[in-house]
Amino acid sequence: MPAWLKDAVFYEIYPQSFYDTNADGIGDFQGIIEKLDYIKGLGCNALWINPCFDSPFKDAGYDVRDYMMAAPRYGTNEDLFRLFREAHARGIHVLLDLVPGHTSEEHKWFLKSGEAERNEYSDRYIWTDHWIKGIPGRPYIGGEFERNGVYMLNFFKCQPALNYGWKEPTEAWQQGIDDPGPRATREAIKEVMRFWLSHGCDGFRVDMAESLVKGDDDKRTGTCAVWRDLFSVKKEFPEAAFVAEWGHPELAITGAGFDMDFYLDHAGNGYNTLMRDYETAGGDHSYFLKDGGGDITRFLDDFLPRYEASKDHGFISFITCNHDTPRPSWTLSDRERKLAFAMIFTMPGVPFLYYGDEIGMRYCEELRTKEGGYTRTGSRTPMQWDESANKGFSTGRAEDLYLPVDSRENAPSVAAQEILKDSLLNTVREILALRHAEPGLQADTSFEVLHAIQGDPLFIYKRGDLTIAVNPSGEEKSSPAGILHGPGAEVLFRIGEASCKDDGAVCLGPQSFAILR
Repeated sequence: MPAWLKDAVFYEIYPQSFYDTNADGIGDFQGIIEKLDYIKGLGCNALWINPCFDSPFKDAGYDVRDYMMAAPRYGTNEDLFRLFREAHARGIHVLLDLVPGHTSEEHKWFLKSGEAERNEYSDRYIWTDHWIKGIPGRPYIGGEFERNGVYMLNFFKCQPALNYGWKEPTEAWQQGIDDPGPRATREAIKEVMRFWLSHGCDGFRVDMAESLVKGDDDKRTGTCAVWRDLFSVKKEFPEAAFVAEWGHPELAITGAGFDMDFYLDHAGNGYNTLMRDYETAGGDHSYFLKDGGGDITRFLDDFLPRYEASKDHGFISFITCNHDTPRPSWTLSDRERKLAFAMIFTMPGVPFLYYGDEIGMRYCEELRTKEGGYTRTGSRTPMQWDESANKGFSTGRAEDLYLPVDSRENAPSVAAQEILKDSLLNTVREILALRHAEPGLQADTSFEVLHAIQGDPLFIYKRGDLTIAVNPSGEEKSSPAGILHGPGAEVLFRIGEASCKDDGAVCLGPQSFAILR
């Protein structure tokens, strides 16, 4: 596992919407370069850039047409290599977004695989052996090519599934994971990884990492085996880091060999109960919603087994949000978000901050779909830098922007929050500065629950020599005696009111958070 991950805090960039330097309405590599000092000053020392390879952009770049070519809308390969160099000069690592499960329907591999005559790409994708033989339980398309068969899709119509084999083939046209076709697919993806790693990329976030092998792979043993083979590239690039879009670290980290796995927003799981419990019936009972009546034990019942199963092998990655998830500002107030982010940035593992969350950008639910975004589109709007035209995102015409900027009069911006001491932006900066300064807040430092009782909103946990307490409710809360083993604790950081009693109890005011030593 790369040592640099222990102190890593990632900033996720949706490149279309980050910063436009050529006035075409779309963000670009130069825009990211020009904002690297802002990112560094925020306290983030690593980036995850959403797909930036050549694409028809029917799914915002997750339909890759050429894995080894940068999308011209963002710049050239050399521009991307320069971004790596500029980031490294500032101590920032860069992960690209790898989409190994499918390609665009316009990829040259797929076009060759659809030819009637067999060739080296015939088995690169999943095809049946007859034009009217479908794939039960799976989406597929027929009638598009001369080849006598139909092909499987992974997601949209434009995304044919690459062939990593079937766990237990039951049809003549299905191949096992170690048959020649799936082996060739793995080698092709290894070459993609080698190409970018050799030019300065520091690793990859991997899209849909858990779904490579088809068939009866419910326990993902086949997919884990495929990843262990793909990760042979780590021998050549030992400092490369890989984070999975999986949501099951006991499989992704312990089984497949990823360095990190996202704690994804799945309805009803532990992460979901913290900020997004509106996805289940019965109202919003999110833990950080002041009047939600949330329960931290719901989070811990899900998180702790995952943490214990993976902590010796890699890191769980909490997110503030991502490009697929409604922004937390949709349901949480500024104070509620401060508390949520404070906890996320002080938990074990490697956290990810989604661009714009540090200023409380809005989830613009009224927007129509853009490039396959649908309900996700509202979380992909342009970054709000200042109060100039287009919120400083672009000097181009408003009608040419990738997506419209938030038009509300009170829409937040970096410039406006820079000058407010207690702004969300400056609160995030202060927490992240402390995270980097304190060994107790590194990714692999021990984690111990000190106080978590069903029905009690007060949550207290220990990281190394630090005690951390959060009270999201609207009432003052105190812990039992002895949490701090005596009086006189030093308050390193707080939101709201925090004090320590002579008997070693911790007392937090309404909607408060504290880091104590």
